[in-house]
Amino acid sequence: MTTLVLASTSPARLILLRSGGIEPLTIAPGVDEDAVAQRANELGLISSVEDMVHILAKAKAEAVAALPEAAGALVIGCDSSLEFAGEALGKPHAPQVAIDRWMRMRGQNGTLHTGHWLIDNRQPVSGEPSPSTGVVRSSKVHFADLSDAEIETYVATGEPLQVAGAFTIDGLGGAFIESIEGDSHTVVGLSLGALREMVLSLGVEYTSLWNL
Repeated sequence: MTTLVLASTSPARLILLRSGGIEPLTIAPGVDEDAVAQRANELGLISSVEDMVHILAKAKAEAVAALPEAAGALVIGCDSSLEFAGEALGKPHAPQVAIDRWMRMRGQNGTLHTGHWLIDNRQPVSGEPSPSTGVVRSSKVHFADLSDAEIETYVATGEPLQVAGAFTIDGLGGAFIESIEGDSHTVVGLSLGALREMVLSLGVEYTSLWNL
C-alpha cells in the first residue's frame, strides 16, 4: 500500500478521498497564499486563474513534502478558485462579501478551477528534487436563481464563508447548483481522475492507494 499525504485540512477533500477508498494523512501546509500569489504576480508567472491555482497547489505540496511526517509518501496539494465575470473568487471569509457574491452569481455561471500538485516523496535523493507532476482541472457551474432570503439564510449558516466561490456542492449549497459541466470532484476541490493520472505518471499503481 502507498501512503498519500493530503496537504490540506479541507473536510470536503478528506471525505472525497475516503469515499474513494483512500485514507490519507492530512497535514496543514501553512502557506501564506496571498504572499505566494503576490510574489508569483511580481515575477509574471500568473496570467490566468489556472496559473494561480497551479502555483498555489504546488506551493502547498512542496511545503508539506519538506516535513519529516511526509517522508516515504506521495504528497498531494490542491487549490481552488471560481472564475466569475473575469474575476478570481476565493474564500469570501466575511458574510457581506459572500452575500454580495451570491447576488451577482445567482442565475449565472462560473468556472471552478482546481490545481493539483503531486510529489513522490517515497525515496528522496539528497540534493535533488523529488519527482513531481501537476494538473489543473476546470468545470463550469450553473447557479440557481436564488431569492434574497435564500442567500441571506445560506450565508448565515457559515458554510460558504471558508470555501472557494462561496458555495459547496457536497453540503447545504448543493441545492443551489443547477448543473455542472465537467468533473464534479473538481468542484469539491480534488479530482480523483486527475489524481489517478498523476499517480500513474509517477510510476505508481493508483489502486495501491486504496485502504481496503
